[in-house]
Amino acid sequence: MELYTESLTRYKRLPTREVKIGDLSLGNFNPIRVQTMTTTDTMDTLATVEQSIRCIEAGAEMVRITAPSKKEAENLKVIRDELRRRGYNTPLIADIHFTPNAAEIAARLIEKVRVNPGNYVDKKKFELIEYSDADYAEEIDRIRERFTPLVKICKEYGTAMRIGTNHGSLSDRIMSRYGDTAMGMVESAMEFLRIARYENYHNIVLSMKSSNPQVMVQAYRLLVNLMNSEFGEAYPLHLGVTEAGDGEDGRIKSAIGIGTLLEDGIGDTIRVSLTEDPEFEIPVCRDLVKRYSIPAAEPAVSPGETTALPYDPFHYQRRVTDPVDNIGGRQVPVVIADLSKVENILPADLQSIGYVYDEPTDKWTIRDAAADYIITGHQVLSFNLPGTLKVLVYPAAWALAEDKTKYFPLFQDSGFAMSDIKSPLVNFVMVDAGTVYDADGSADTYPYWGQLADPTVVICLSSTATNAMQVCRNVFAEFIRRQVKSPVVLMTDSALATPDEHLIHFATETGALLLDGFGDGICLGYSSGATLENIKSTGRTYLDVKDIYQFTNNTAFSILQATRTRISKTEYISCPSCGRTLFDLQETTAKIRAVTNHLKGIKIAIMGCIVNGPGEMADADFGYVGSGTGKITLYKGRDVMKRNVNSEVAVEELIRLLKENEAWIEPATL
Repeated sequence: MELYTESLTRYKRLPTREVKIGDLSLGNFNPIRVQTMTTTDTMDTLATVEQSIRCIEAGAEMVRITAPSKKEAENLKVIRDELRRRGYNTPLIADIHFTPNAAEIAARLIEKVRVNPGNYVDKKKFELIEYSDADYAEEIDRIRERFTPLVKICKEYGTAMRIGTNHGSLSDRIMSRYGDTAMGMVESAMEFLRIARYENYHNIVLSMKSSNPQVMVQAYRLLVNLMNSEFGEAYPLHLGVTEAGDGEDGRIKSAIGIGTLLEDGIGDTIRVSLTEDPEFEIPVCRDLVKRYSIPAAEPAVSPGETTALPYDPFHYQRRVTDPVDNIGGRQVPVVIADLSKVENILPADLQSIGYVYDEPTDKWTIRDAAADYIITGHQVLSFNLPGTLKVLVYPAAWALAEDKTKYFPLFQDSGFAMSDIKSPLVNFVMVDAGTVYDADGSADTYPYWGQLADPTVVICLSSTATNAMQVCRNVFAEFIRRQVKSPVVLMTDSALATPDEHLIHFATETGALLLDGFGDGICLGYSSGATLENIKSTGRTYLDVKDIYQFTNNTAFSILQATRTRISKTEYISCPSCGRTLFDLQETTAKIRAVTNHLKGIKIAIMGCIVNGPGEMADADFGYVGSGTGKITLYKGRDVMKRNVNSEVAVEELIRLLKENEAWIEPATL
């Protein structure tokens, strides 16, 4: 399989064309730029200006403003002039969807326009139409006729353009030929890019956004490959997970999608789409970008450069493994909680990882997000375990454990090779990915390949290298080449400071591997430098050291949920709000979440306006979409079920819709 990036073993930026957005340079190894989008009514000049200033002062290098019609596009000049009068020269971007005439106005006034090829010329009617090659060519000519005027205006005025494909708003024409696929997203953008190149206009950025990080990553990789093969060059890329949601889940989903591509060296500007005030997106962007702002030192051991892949990076397929107990094979990835730093573990200590003990009745309640294993290190516990929980201990402690169906040894690779006493059921073997390679970057001299292929082995893979994800990915490629089918648990520690930094580190390091089909379990922990005070520093309600384990346990399940590898809770596909939003999106999202968050495995989209739904809610099971002032339309999939519901009763009507479709269960009480 051909490569889509220059290096899979270390961080190396993809070379792209340089684009000018006002005085800002993008691509061509310039710094990765951060941006956001206002949520105010574009016609409210003062509110939009003041929110833009808050975003700029938070660190936004570009600010996007919606322009759904001519009047908003014309008002961009007023907003621009007021910002310039106040001393702010940050480039502005007009967000255009259905209105070419608004784009043509905006392109004469501000530094950049964003168009969505799925609805700039085409109108989505959710119709399946068979196109002959001649019919398809005729449609491309129609697009050329409608799109070329904007290209010529941008070229004349020196205005930049983003061709921004959204997974959920592909046109009926694209859907009819390519289906709801990553390749359909790529071709949707390439049609417009080819027209721009024909006009010798190159001041272009592209994006491939989806609420599903797996689809998003595949689309960007395919786009890079196609641009390089067709044009011999790549244009700068804007990265983002659309409708990521809010809070920790929104940050995790964004970090997985954006971080995976940044690890590949792909990406020149990013926007983290959170259902929060836009200025709160910027610190998350900056935490992501700073991982790549300083050139990483070469690792002490550098795996040799890979020239061919033994797996397909453009289509998800989980690595084939042989199951060991409840790990690997077709089973969902397990979660392991590392409690080895807790002295004298008691039943109450397990509450933070999903097990609630009631002492009077001597009974356990097990939550959906309950860890499957714990690491206790040297401790054999003094109490009976909940029925589903199992324990990893060091070999000396395992020898003392009475119940060897609940306790399993945790070896170093060298220790496992030398040990005469091993579990006949499951042996966990720790491997530092960097030690697999010798000084010449070869894995041939690693002495433990035979032991790792033992049918009782679960590999616990980690890396302390700067390029940890890439080194681990290369080891997975070695496993495939050498037909090592033992399941692998991803072991990732964080030594960072704030909760957002931890979330981004965990999500990027493990999420990138999970999106490639690698990993049968996940274990998150802290190394030196991570303290409870730091975790509490941004207002999270973590009260004592046990809550650190709750934080990592919840994060592990959220990562698996975002990568679609294990569903353990309700998923919310929530747009970040903009000037088109027809209700208080943050308040409504919180209200819906409060009454539906017990519905495990259901995906609910909460969209502020008809532009962002029903298309962009993509694969949601149910949708709550603003359709007018004070009016909501409810969807099942992409089908309208209840139209123009009063917003005062819309949440209750959503619950009624869930019940009618047998998707509702009454919340349990603990």
